[in-house]
Amino acid sequence: MRAVLQAISEELARLKAEGEQVVPVSEEALAGLRALVRVRAEAADPAVAEDVSSRPASPTSRSAPSAVSAGFAERKDFAPRAPAPAAAPALKLSPAAPAAAALPPPPVVSLPAGDKAARWAALRDMAVNHPVCLANVRPGKKAVLGVGSLDAKIFFVGEAPGAEEEVQGEPFVGPAGQLLTKMIGGMGLKREQVYIGNIMCWRPQMPTPPGAEQIGNRPPTPEEMTFCLPFLRASIEIIQPDLLVALGGTAAQGLLGEKFTTLGAARSRWHDFAGKPLMVTYHPSYLLRNGSNKSKRMVWEDLLQVMEKAGLPISEKQRGYFLGA
Repeated sequence: MRAVLQAISEELARLKAEGEQVVPVSEEALAGLRALVRVRAEAADPAVAEDVSSRPASPTSRSAPSAVSAGFAERKDFAPRAPAPAAAPALKLSPAAPAAAALPPPPVVSLPAGDKAARWAALRDMAVNHPVCLANVRPGKKAVLGVGSLDAKIFFVGEAPGAEEEVQGEPFVGPAGQLLTKMIGGMGLKREQVYIGNIMCWRPQMPTPPGAEQIGNRPPTPEEMTFCLPFLRASIEIIQPDLLVALGGTAAQGLLGEKFTTLGAARSRWHDFAGKPLMVTYHPSYLLRNGSNKSKRMVWEDLLQVMEKAGLPISEKQRGYFLGA
């Protein structure tokens, strides 16, 4: 339970760092949290667990709209849902979702000789078939390395695969990935001309009922990112891009380590990772939640710097994107 609460705390901190002020919480999510409390209490004292499960919900969580949902009251897709039953079934942790198991030391990645394609194929085989990666991938899902041109000038780095990515085995294919593809198009490039990867090779797991799909994502822990970083470094060694772009605060923290303080302080200026210039900007998911021209312009100004550094042509039209009200 401590790992679950820690994951929730880290995700809320990440959203706050990216400018989010209000997040929706469904009654189902609240019921799930109450169920976790019951599991913990039951392990300590069955009598306490019975008291927790039979205790009436507080007016704040059930009778009146909560603070986190009130901000979305006007949006149909975030309309308050019907209250969940008071006695929610206990949520049992799936054996496939261990809580923050200790990881071994990061792997030593030794690339074979050959051309880029042969070396990348060998790296992909190492990553997706590594015992630790396989142990952290749910049954029926896939580990993820990267995708794109092996001669790319620009290497985009996210934090970890999500639900769609672990199904397809390719990074950034969900809604955030579709927006990233549009952002790349705005730069005058195609998705196939850049390289897109993540620090993590697997989707960070969360406690999930047996046989159910994981709902939601959590940011990877520093230990998880440290374990997977050798695969990312090897990808950079193969591709030899001109520069890197870190998408979001978690990815920036994974790449910059102790040098990272906040996303606001790190973004829109050049850093260094693996001997390559590194630009930090917001994750596309931030723009999905905050689609104002102001937010888009902040990201676009970062990408203009990327285009200049990469020697890409920039038209006056491109320089003026998202300047309107």
